[in-house]
Amino acid sequence: MSDSSPARAAAPVLDVWCDLQCLDCRDALDDLRALRARYGDRLELRLRHFPLEKHKHAFAAAQASEEAAEQGQGWAYAEAVLGRVEELSRAGEPFLVEVARELGLDAEEFDTALIDGRHILIVDADQAEGKAIGVTGTPTYAIGGELLDGGKSQEGLRERVEEIADRLLAEQDG
Repeated sequence: MSDSSPARAAAPVLDVWCDLQCLDCRDALDDLRALRARYGDRLELRLRHFPLEKHKHAFAAAQASEEAAEQGQGWAYAEAVLGRVEELSRAGEPFLVEVARELGLDAEEFDTALIDGRHILIVDADQAEGKAIGVTGTPTYAIGGELLDGGKSQEGLRERVEEIADRLLAEQDG
């Protein structure tokens, strides 16, 4: 049974502004997994790109994760890369293609996508939107009109996201 009935309101959205070469973003993975486990499809988690200039492979990693999303494994790919940030820092683009291969994705297509830049506009648009709403570092969460900066401290952030998500869901059910 599909729950795409028109009566059901769209799930609240949690935008996660992320740099795939960022240790703080890697540390946030446990929170993101916990949020997914708690809310399932009642909360839409969206990976948004905010590659920081200090991370020289972050822009390529953002493009690669868009290619992974196109091949149906965006989050799995992002988590795999974040889980091995040090390798990305050391090896760069070849590592991004290797992760694609490990996940059973079309690695040649990844290589081509990184060369032809087909996902640059998406990454640029995310970055511009992030700057426009006040994102300055990663990870930063946006939910229910609130911006929560996890780059300085992630202390209490998951609880705050849960409070907002619970409130939004209650208003929907209201």
